Parts: sequence; structure tokens; C-alpha cells
Amino acid sequence: MATTPTLPDLRTEGDIKTLVDTAFSKANEDELLAPLCNAVARVHWPRHLTSLYDYWSTALLGTTRYQEGEMVPLHSALPAQGPLFQRWVSLLKRTVDEKFAGSKAEEAKSKVATLASNSRAA
Repeated sequence: MATTPTLPDLRTEGDIKTLVDTAFSKANEDELLAPLCNAVARVHWPRHLTSLYDYWSTALLGTTRYQEGEMVPLHSALPAQGPLFQRWVSLLKRTVDEKFAGSKAEEAKSKVATLASNSRAA
């Protein structure tokens, strides 16, 4: 009987990069999310990915690289709720589950849920 390999937890900058790159690669392949990100919001991916690395590094690793409001121009162009937003939330949580396991992975999913909850309340 084969054993399932243990997934790493989200502990390093490399892990943060893997999470963000994998999730946004999936978003760019998604039939509903890709047009929204690329045509509607006209995302400048290198800049946005750098902001996301900084955000998740600050949120999970305690660095202070992320400055509040760095992602606002993109996020203001995207729906903050509804089926497309829930699709993005689901994609991000699924990516965490596929790549990571442990307390920081659970914290990441909790932060995604909090962001989703805050967006619905806005």
C-alpha cells in the first residue's frame, strides 16, 4: 500500500510564492476568472503578484512588506461578492489544500474566509 506524501506547511517566502503563483495560474486558466482579470481589470501581473507575495508574507510570516491599499486598483475593478468572487475564494482555498497542510495553511484558509466575509459586508 502506497503512502501519501505529507504536504509542507506555509512557512517560507518560497511557499508564499508557490501559493500565489499556483492560484493565479489557475485563475488565468479559469474560463470565468481569466477574462475578468485580464480584460476588465487589466491586471499588470508582475506588479500585482509582487503585492500578493508581500500581502501573504505579512499575513502569514509576520513580515512588514505589505502596505495597506497596494491591491486596491485591481480589487476595485473586480466584484467583491457574488459567484465570481466565491469562485476565486474556492480556487484559493483549493490551492492551499493541494499544496500545503498544517497550522499556517489553515491560517491562510481562515484569512481567505475572513476576506470573503469582509467583502460581503462591504
